[in-house]
Amino acid sequence: MPNALDSAQSLARGVETGADAESAAGPARSVAAPWVDRRVNGRANGGGRQANGANGSGTAAVERKSDADTSDFRDMANTVLPVEYQGREVMFEAHAYEDDSASYQALALVHRAAPLSGAEALPLVRVHSGCVTGDIFHSLRCDCHAQLQKAIGRIIESGVGAIIYLPHHEGRGIGLVAKIKAYAAQDRGLDTVDANLSIGAPVDARDYHLAAKILKDLGLSEIRLLTNNPLKVEALQRHGIKVAEQIQHATSPSPYNARYLATKRERMAHKL
Repeated sequence: MPNALDSAQSLARGVETGADAESAAGPARSVAAPWVDRRVNGRANGGGRQANGANGSGTAAVERKSDADTSDFRDMANTVLPVEYQGREVMFEAHAYEDDSASYQALALVHRAAPLSGAEALPLVRVHSGCVTGDIFHSLRCDCHAQLQKAIGRIIESGVGAIIYLPHHEGRGIGLVAKIKAYAAQDRGLDTVDANLSIGAPVDARDYHLAAKILKDLGLSEIRLLTNNPLKVEALQRHGIKVAEQIQHATSPSPYNARYLATKRERMAHKL
């Protein structure tokens, strides 16, 4: 009998169909490099990248120190983003990217503090699939909102880290309309795996090519990854990102998402 991981790999028929690992965009870089001070007085970034002007508080724009080939992206921009988190004001570097991959666009929120030592010096990263129903409207049918909020907190506390937010991963990559159709199939008694298959959609159609390119552009070629999903680890590693540690990122189940989480664990090999 195949184990759970083998089953997950066969079920996720739409994920990462390319067999070859994508080559690194530029020479390998030190993990410590991204955490040098990148605030500059409104200067344009190198390689054709444009920095936004300083914000009203006098905090200057962010200049990325990257040797990645900018031709890897169709467009990109960066700024400083103040974020409210549980009553606290937290400053993030915000880097937006666009390319021609299935993921299309993504946002990287980078948080930096004093350099750490040992294993914890590696950046803590969450590659988060966008979820309109969960992240924005706090749907209880999934754990996306809870996972995102927990990830923000853990990255702030870790000192150094990033959230790679992929809006076009909606519904594990099948899109918003198909996801709602799958929800309706779940209302008829199917679990999330069989619901997707019943509407002719793959169980998991997500592509992590753009996420890997962003991590390389930010100099994060070796990371600690917040995920329960072994296929996400494998996909990033296939694209040249070294995942030094997979860190469980579980949330408490509710009556509305208990079966959803059980299906992740039993049929998709998530570490829950």
